[in-house]
Parts: sequence; C-alpha cells; structure tokens
Amino acid sequence: MSPTETASPAPTVTADVPEAGTPKGRRERATARARLTLGDHLRVVLLGIVLIVLVVVSFGLGRFTLSPWTVLRVLGHELFGIGHAVGGQDRAVVMDIRMPRILAALLVGTALASSGAAYQTMFRNPLVSPEILGVAAGAGFGASVSILIGLDTTLLQIISFGCGLSAAALSMAIARFVGRGSLIILVLGGIIIGAMFNALISSVQYFANPETTLPEITFWLFGSLARASMHSLIVPSVIVAVCLVILYAVRWQLTVLATGDDEARSLGVNRARIWTLTIGASTLMTATAVSVAGIIGWVGLVVPHLARFVVGPSFNRLLPVAAIIGAAYLLAVDDVARTATSLDLPLGILTALIGAPFFVGLLAKAGRQWL
Repeated sequence: MSPTETASPAPTVTADVPEAGTPKGRRERATARARLTLGDHLRVVLLGIVLIVLVVVSFGLGRFTLSPWTVLRVLGHELFGIGHAVGGQDRAVVMDIRMPRILAALLVGTALASSGAAYQTMFRNPLVSPEILGVAAGAGFGASVSILIGLDTTLLQIISFGCGLSAAALSMAIARFVGRGSLIILVLGGIIIGAMFNALISSVQYFANPETTLPEITFWLFGSLARASMHSLIVPSVIVAVCLVILYAVRWQLTVLATGDDEARSLGVNRARIWTLTIGASTLMTATAVSVAGIIGWVGLVVPHLARFVVGPSFNRLLPVAAIIGAAYLLAVDDVARTATSLDLPLGILTALIGAPFFVGLLAKAGRQWL
C-alpha cells in the first residue's frame, strides 16, 4: 500500500433497533409495558391464591385438627349457603374460635405491611417502620392503662387507638414548631415521644398487681390475637379499608415524590397534601393494628422489602403486594404461635426471631445501595 493510500474503514454493523420516536418503537415500548403489567397482575393473582390456601389450612390447624374439606364445608354453608349445615364441634371451632383470630391476623398484617411500605416510600428510607412516630408505644400505653383499671376489650381498643394518634400528633407538633417541618426533626420527635411513652408503660407495669394485671399487660405488649372477636373487628376493619383506599388513591403522587422533591414539583404534585394524607392513613392503620393485637414489630419493616423483590419499588404495585404478603406472613406466624407448643406464643417474639435474621441477610445483599 502506497503512502498516499488509506485503508477503507471497516463496515459498521448496526443493530436493527427501532428509534424511540418511530411507530415501531412506540409499539414495542407499549408491548413491553403491557408485558410488565401482565406479569405484575399474575404475581398478585398467585399471591392471592397462596393467601386463600393458607387461610383454609389455618382453619384446620390447632389442638383440634380439621381437614380442608371439613373447613370448606363449614365456610361454604355459613358464608355462602352452599351445601348442608355442619353442626356441633366442627362449626364451633371454625366460626367461633378460629374465624376471629384468622381475620384479626389478616387485618393486622395488612395494616402493618401497608403502612410500612407507605412510610418507607415517603421517607425514601428502607429502614423506616410504622413505629417511627411513636404510635406503637403510645397505643401500648393506652392499652396498659386500660388493662390496669380493668376495662373491657372495646374500651381498651378505643383508648389504645386514641393514645397512638396522640403520640403521632405530638411527634408532628415537635417537627412543626421546633424543626419547621424538617423530616429529620420529625423522626427525632418520634423517637422522643416513643421513649416517653415507653417510660409511661414501665410506670404502669411497676404499679400493676404482679399476680393478676402485670402478666396480662406484659403478654398483651408482646403481641397477641387472643382478645380478637368478631364484634371488636368491625370498626378496625372499616378504618383499615378507608386508609388503604386513601393510600391507593395517592399511589402515583407518592411514587413521584419518592424520586425527589424537584421532580414532584415539576409534575405539579402537592407535596404537603400527599404527605399529610400518607402520614395520616399510615398512622391510623398502625394505631388500629396495635389496638387490636398489641405491639408486633418487624412486619412493617421486613414485608415491604419482600414486596419490592416481587414487583419493584413503584408504590402503585408495591401497596397491594405488600398488603397480601403482610396478611399471609402474620397469619403464618400466628399458626406457628398457636401450634408449636401447648402455650400461645407471643407474636412479637416470633416476628422478631424471624425478621432479625432475614434483615441481616437483606443488609448483606443490599446494604451497599443504602450507604
């Protein structure tokens, strides 16, 4: 080759990829979104089926074992009028003993997991849990006082619920008047209020009768569904349902807020209104759950991470999946609590024993992303 000759450049091989603005590109993007949506819907359906199967199995577990067929016969006749009536012991075990406890587990698991997912998305912090504003400690104090003075279950739930909301209100008041709405001050205010109510709980335990009320207060604070009844679940169910509707209504705005305040502002999202609705709904659900079952930790912290593994971080998909997994998780833990030994093990102890090792594994896998 002479000095004046130049080598011809090698031919460039281009992939046959449609440009984003072409009709073919738009069709392929629409197809990809449809496949993603369909996959998410299938995951939700499969999780729902797993939850239904777990519910049927849970009805049969206990000291008096029932077959799934017997459970279905009782539920079919009692709920839908299908088949012949099943009387005697089988019906009493399913409808009178296990039905309230299973419904309470589903309700509390859904409330804690959903509120945890909302808090973590809103604060953009994977370590946030529903107890961050001191709600659990406040509700626990209200329940402890109710047990100390001998109130019934209905009044216990009302007072516990009110004290939980009071704790959240005090935390937000500290953030408003001390930190001018600062997120960090809100979290610190929740820690302060939680510590204060925990001290008040200890004071109630100190003055409680060590032979009667003290064991009852201690057992309730560990978390238990033993007090659940069909009548006592009506109002909590309505509260949780309304709060879930509110969170689902602001799902897109909350997803946008999770990307950053500047992005949300450019899209016209009212940050103050969405924060108020999210904190209000999540706090109501947390206070309701504690008033029904006591202080059950780790559910609102761990379950949202499981949901993100299934459908990703977008809140519109995260909320329903977290609710289903939370209900199934707490129901499974309650099955272990009432069948592992002759005693009714506290749920708070079991959720901590299960959740802590799981969270260590989660830190080992994703910890670098949080630093």
